[in-house]
Amino acid sequence: MKKKLLFIFGTRPEAIKMVSIIQECKHSDNFDVEICTTGQHKEMLQQVMDFFSLKADYELNVMTYSQTLYHLTSSILTELQNIIATAKPDIVLVQGDTTTAFAGSLAAYYAQIPVAHIEAGLRSFDNYSPFPEEVNRKLIGDIATFHFCPTEKAKQNLINEGKKENLFVTGNTVIDALLQGVNMVRHDNTIKEYFDNIIIPDRKIILVTGHRRENFGKPFEEICNALLEIAETYNDVQIIYPVHLNPHVQKVVHKKLGSQKNITLINPLDYAKLIYLLDKSYLVLTDSGGIQEEAPSLGKPVVVLRNVTEREEGIEAGTAILAGTSKEKIIQHSFNILNNEEVYNKMAQAVNPYGIGNSGKQIVNILEKSL
Repeated sequence: MKKKLLFIFGTRPEAIKMVSIIQECKHSDNFDVEICTTGQHKEMLQQVMDFFSLKADYELNVMTYSQTLYHLTSSILTELQNIIATAKPDIVLVQGDTTTAFAGSLAAYYAQIPVAHIEAGLRSFDNYSPFPEEVNRKLIGDIATFHFCPTEKAKQNLINEGKKENLFVTGNTVIDALLQGVNMVRHDNTIKEYFDNIIIPDRKIILVTGHRRENFGKPFEEICNALLEIAETYNDVQIIYPVHLNPHVQKVVHKKLGSQKNITLINPLDYAKLIYLLDKSYLVLTDSGGIQEEAPSLGKPVVVLRNVTEREEGIEAGTAILAGTSKEKIIQHSFNILNNEEVYNKMAQAVNPYGIGNSGKQIVNILEKSL
């Protein structure tokens, strides 16, 4: 008899990291698959769903303007009570550290349904950075029955917390989606034509992304000041910054960077356009967790715009540098990469510690044997 799997996610990164597992499960004779999307980031999420031809069986519309974490968490939890009662899954799968993932795992626990945690074991060891993600993933780890860890370090974190059973190292499913997606966009003339109006020929593209809640305010001002100095120093670069829609980001970025000729501010990109631009980039400056994992698979050095990262494996492997959010540190590390070809090549050629693109297959094979 087939087991029913209910995937619960609400943001673009979650969907990206669930894609290969869902695809593998749909090809399996052992599982029936249903998808519930919470709408935590509805428009950005739908872009990924369309790109990978996924369709939700249940859709919540919990997102409201400037809502609090209290409201978001309680809304998702309440709505999921009815969804889980209707779907009657044998197991619920959540990914990462979002409010959706935490509320989804808690709802499953209340219904006494096992939880599989994708991307388990990441830790920054600072409960307020990233906020609220660090505590979200710790709480999910206490609820989950199956822990699918991207690296040995992540597994060891769980062992150190007293977890002993069902700990599996599978790599990160973000690489599965990236390799599949890049192969698609490299042959997409529509996307190429879109960027023909944005990319300046014969420039080194520096891709910048920034959205972390803990960087709001002074840290974002420091990041913007660093970008200004990079743009003023190097005439052969083009900084392209898809600016997150959050008003805390928009206001600072447009005020600080809007008139600099070497900096191009654009609207947020859908997943297909983002990985196309990542593929075309020379260097990446980001506070995004997913891009820290993705960029090394395309040979792109990463400067991490955070004071701590739960993705320490990339730092240790040499694919990324943790610069923090001070102007001086960001400039120091960025200049070193741009000025020193040996440093650049060493980072670009370092082995990505997050896998080779077969994580979804590994996870489904484990579930088939376990359920």
